[in-house]
Amino acid sequence: MQVWLVQQGVWAMSLESMPLASGYLKATALQQDDIAARADITIHNFDGGSTLFGMANDLFAAGAPDVIAFSVLGWNYQEFAALAETFKQLNPDGWVVFGGNHVSHQAARVFGMHPHVDVIVNGEGEFTFCELLRARLDGRSVRALHAVDGISFQAGGHEIVTTRDRPRIENLDDIASPFLTGAIPMTDDEGRFPYDVALLETNRGCPYKCSFCYWGGAVGQRVRAFSRERLRAEIELFARHKVHTLVLCDANFGMMPSDLEFVEDVIAAREEHGYPKSIETSWAKNKSAVFYKIVKAMKDAGLHSSFTLALQTLDEDTLDLMNRRNMKVNDWESLAEWLGKEGLDCYAELIWGAPGETIETFMKGYDRLANHVSRVAVYPMLILPNTSYHTDRERFGMVTVRGNTDDFEYLLSHDTMSPRDNQYMHRFIFVSRLIAENPVLRFVWAPLRTLGGITQSELIRSLMEWFETDQHPIAEPFRTGMVNSFTDSDVLAPVLTLLYGSDDAKDMLRRWWAESTIPRVPPEVRPLLDAVFEYDLITLPAYTMPSQEPSPRHANESLPQVEIDGDGYYVWRDGWKGFDVPAFSLALRRDEPYEHLLTESVHSLYYKVGADHFLPSTNHEEILYYMGRLGRQFGTVLT
Repeated sequence: MQVWLVQQGVWAMSLESMPLASGYLKATALQQDDIAARADITIHNFDGGSTLFGMANDLFAAGAPDVIAFSVLGWNYQEFAALAETFKQLNPDGWVVFGGNHVSHQAARVFGMHPHVDVIVNGEGEFTFCELLRARLDGRSVRALHAVDGISFQAGGHEIVTTRDRPRIENLDDIASPFLTGAIPMTDDEGRFPYDVALLETNRGCPYKCSFCYWGGAVGQRVRAFSRERLRAEIELFARHKVHTLVLCDANFGMMPSDLEFVEDVIAAREEHGYPKSIETSWAKNKSAVFYKIVKAMKDAGLHSSFTLALQTLDEDTLDLMNRRNMKVNDWESLAEWLGKEGLDCYAELIWGAPGETIETFMKGYDRLANHVSRVAVYPMLILPNTSYHTDRERFGMVTVRGNTDDFEYLLSHDTMSPRDNQYMHRFIFVSRLIAENPVLRFVWAPLRTLGGITQSELIRSLMEWFETDQHPIAEPFRTGMVNSFTDSDVLAPVLTLLYGSDDAKDMLRRWWAESTIPRVPPEVRPLLDAVFEYDLITLPAYTMPSQEPSPRHANESLPQVEIDGDGYYVWRDGWKGFDVPAFSLALRRDEPYEHLLTESVHSLYYKVGADHFLPSTNHEEILYYMGRLGRQFGTVLT
């Protein structure tokens, strides 16, 4: 029996996105002797830039399998439904299985729109998938799967059958490891690790029930963890393959003592192999003593992360409607201050468009947050299946529209947000994500606020106005992207790539800064702020767009390379003639004297090789590692 698992990442990158969901399914199924003896299971992994025609050609050039199963999310729902229709033309008796958060418990809508889908998996899929494969091997009809728990299927005519819920998996080690079993290959044809990052789970479950969230169907569920022994073996495997970054697909990492054990094991692997070098995750909303121990251990070991403040809103009425007032996320200011004084990278997340929020309350919260954390990620509210916002939309007067290229529901308006307000804020989100989240500007925010009296939201609005009025041709894609951001969720990546890779785009920012920002600050601090702004621009990743000539003015791929701690870096010798901007910025964050740090000297700049692997994308956690650094920031003497 031929079984194909199909997955698609969200971004277009030169590296693959690890197919973790498919890997779990394949590994667990092949651990069953009866299935392994009679089934051949293949993973087909596509990136976010794959076209529907291209995926169809790749999949079906040599025929069609007996079972094709798709890991469905909002960004690939339409494409996978179309591929299901094509599959049925090639193999009318084949089975089409949909699984994933976007379709779980959505049988009426999915089957009504796409009758070529046969089965929907509701909830965790590993052992449900095994039972479906056994049913196919036993010759059962796809219309008579009543004995399989945790699914919905079409029984014939217009009848939809949803079987009883499958209990959540109590012992997660019963799920076979996709890495240790080889279900997900660890090397490409040239022996290199082929993925942008390593994805893994250390646990499943989430104790919260936020109104906007449906994390793996596990909201309001007890947290269950994989064993330390298994995770240690996976860490060791990744370390041997020189994996730079582990991305943990946990809802609240840093909440349990086992999370500290995991970090200790990562540190031990790094001490032996030099890798991994960073951990990215969704950190626990309530920061406990365990969290502080983890942060200290990571800092002492030089293990990097972007510590997240997932606040979503700072407005108390909106928090009530989000069902988040009982969470300690509002005790965030002392944490942000502590992280800043420790010199650790921290970013925050806000959602625009939650019921109860207005432009005024949002901007007030944004600037309050930006006083502590300049890297603020702002996302528009999406109404996701199975959330309370989805079921209670009439209560809030929600008006939504489906995306052009995805199946997410985007908010147009609700009782406290007009369509005009929403349109304005989508332009704000576009510019905020462009320069504050990704981040094009990093060190200038605090000096501009404390010495120049300009808040972060004011600077973003100033750039919005510049894009709207600047007549230089380079401003056109930014203006178009800002306007179209309300209707197209994919407009940020190409302009971000342009800003990283084009001198003309950087010069546009220099004109905006000189004409719209510097005249608003006191004359005595203008040279200081000019220097910090220029440092931000010249330390953007070493990347030149294919259509551009390599620039002699900043780091690019023609510079000499060195190896530092096992990684390649471009070196721009004597590239920065000025003061130590990172040290100055840290002193401001710590409220310490900084005058002695303003002595000018000549510095070399170091840029990690490989930024093109993450462009075009908006993976701000990973691109941060490619920003230029001074030699002393490596913890050793580099000149």
